[in-house]
Parts: sequence; structure tokens; C-alpha cells
Amino acid sequence: MIVPLMEAAAETCGGKAGALGTLLRAGLPVPDGFVVSYAAYRAAVRDLDLGEADDPGAMRPAIEARPVHASLIDALGRALDELGDPPVAVRSSAANEDTGHASAAGQHESFLAVRGVGEVADAVRACWASLYSPRAIDYRRDDRPSDDPAMAVIVQRHLDAEVSGVMFTPADPHGTTEIEASWGLGPSIVGGTVTPDAYRVAEDGSVTRTIADKRTRLDRHGTQLVVRDVPAPARDRPAIGDATATRLAKLGGEIAAVLGGPQDIEWAIVGGHTWILQARPVTAAPPPPSGASAAPAGALTGTPGSRGSATGTARIVRGPGDFARVHPGDILVCPFTDPAWTPLLRIAAGVVTETGGVLSHAAIVARELGIPAVLGVPDATGRLHDDTVITVDGSTGAVTATNA
Repeated sequence: MIVPLMEAAAETCGGKAGALGTLLRAGLPVPDGFVVSYAAYRAAVRDLDLGEADDPGAMRPAIEARPVHASLIDALGRALDELGDPPVAVRSSAANEDTGHASAAGQHESFLAVRGVGEVADAVRACWASLYSPRAIDYRRDDRPSDDPAMAVIVQRHLDAEVSGVMFTPADPHGTTEIEASWGLGPSIVGGTVTPDAYRVAEDGSVTRTIADKRTRLDRHGTQLVVRDVPAPARDRPAIGDATATRLAKLGGEIAAVLGGPQDIEWAIVGGHTWILQARPVTAAPPPPSGASAAPAGALTGTPGSRGSATGTARIVRGPGDFARVHPGDILVCPFTDPAWTPLLRIAAGVVTETGGVLSHAAIVARELGIPAVLGVPDATGRLHDDTVITVDGSTGAVTATNA
């Protein structure tokens, strides 16, 4: 039931773990760890009725209430001892996750800075249960495969990243690599709570960059994750240099070659060394950057996040308390989007955020759902108002009010 990450295969450990295992076997820099395989999950839920045709929402509390079996806790303890019992990252690797059909970006739970076998066991169980969270159930519906949901769990050394980011390798081998980077741990970028620096690396190694005002960072403090303010002088300092961006693009090309297609890659830099935390197929490429000159006069502007245009009623959403106010066809206007908001993205006509980058989980899901998104519009929730009709152009990054 415990598989060394080096030996992980998608058939038994999920696409995320399988890709990392492939990269490790190719000699690429992936933190060591192990996988709690599908077999462990299936053994844990064997006598529960997990048929999604019944009441999938009831399955999550049923799994959360079930103690992790002593034999698995023993196996986890031995595997952690072999790693030296460091703080670890505990991450989902579900059957419908990180595939060429659907990314399931941000739909399942992940935990950083976990320490000790008891806490790791609890995190594993929480990953299992997240297979039946409302957002994961909603994401799997319609054309997404859900006939046999299963969850493997990756346990890897936690990295105290100085800089983290996401990289999309090009579909065309002569194309441009897209990179986003910011200070601290990666959830700030993938979760869209910070607007990252953006880099475009051409085939010849030339770099075009847009440096953002990176106001916060996420770091580990013991077994806690803390959000800290970035000192003012560092906010608009490049998170990485052009030479590092070029090296990342080269590494991305190697990863794409090993995995056989364009990849969405999460990376981290620790002590000057680059590590690969995840690689999955690109399911929906971002639109090309568009300058402010492409926006009509008087429009608010941000980063094009998902192609297309939509007109609808602006709905200011600052958190779950506002969810009930959202109606089909509304345009979400929010500080940032959380993965738990996926059901809203399904009914919304478009989305506008104050922070976030084009490689964040929410932007990826918006592109998969085919709704326009404009990201990083400063003070969007203050400058736009409920019940105002607005047009969102996710190709140019323009947001225009069409009435007072």
C-alpha cells in the first residue's frame, strides 16, 4: 500500500504521482517521498457505500469519521523514518486528476508542513475525504470521468521555498514558455492570492517580463503556514532573474520531452537549487498577453486569463457568505477565487479578480469551463458595483461598465 515515489505509476498511484515518479526515474530534481496507493484508499472505504448515484455528499463525513487503520499508520511511520521524519507535504493524486482531459486544479486537498505520523495519517484521510467535497463532485460531473473515483496520496519532503512558481511549456517546440514567480511557498500563486511576476521565454532564450507588486508571501513557521507582508523594497523586485527564467524554460523543455507533451509545472527554488513539485498536461493554454492599448478608453484593465467575452450583471463576491447572491449569468468580481468557488465558476458568465496570475488554479478552471476571466484588476471590488452591467473581455484584459 506504500509505494516509493521513484516507483510510482499512474495506474496504481494516480496521474500526479505517476508523473513525478517518471521524472525521478529520468534523473530530474523531484523531492523524495512515497505514495499511499489506490489500494490503501480502497481498503479504507471497502465497506462504505461510495456510489455517487446515491448521496456523494454524505461520503466525505463518513470517510472523515473513520480512523486510519493501525497497519497503515505503522507503514506510514516506517516510510517517514526512512525519510528522516522531516516536515512533509501531503498531496492528492486522484484518478481523475492531472490528466490530459481535466486538470482538477485545486479541487482536492493538499497540506504542507505536516510533521509526525499521526498528523500525516490525518492528512492522508483528509485527502481521501476531499474526493467527495462539493467542489470535487461538481468538477467531476458532466463529461469528466467519475465512474470509479479513487484517491492516492503523495507524501514528500516539504521544501521551504524562497521563490516558487508555475510554468507552462509551449505546445509548439518553437513557442514561448510562460512562467509566473513570487516569494515564498507556491499556494500563494496557484491559489491566486498574490499577483506574480510574469516571464515569457522565447526559443532563443530572450526574456520578456512583467514585474508585479507582490505584497504578501506564504512561509512555514514550525508546522504552521503563515502569511507575511513582503517588505516594501522587495515587492516590485523581480522574484527571479532572466538567467533563472531561461534555465527554468530549459528544464521545462526536458520535462515536456520526458512526459510527452506540453506541461503545467509547479517549481520551487531553495538555496539556489530548483525543484519540480508537479507536472501535468496543459488542458487549456492561456491567452497571449495584451497591452493596455487593446482596451477601450475608460475600461478597467488586468491580465487576460481566459479567452472570450461576456456581458452580465456584476456580482461582488468577497467570500462564501456572498455565494447565495450569485445568479446564472452574473460576472463574479472578487478579491481572488478559491478552489471552493468552482461551482460558482460553472454558473457565472465571467470572472474578474483583484489578484492572481494566468497560471493559477482558478484561471485554469475558467479556461476549462470556457468562461472569460480578467485577473489582477486593482481594487476591482471597489471600482465596480453590484447590479452594474459589465462586459469582460478575457482576450484583451478589459472590463467595461455598460451602464451607470
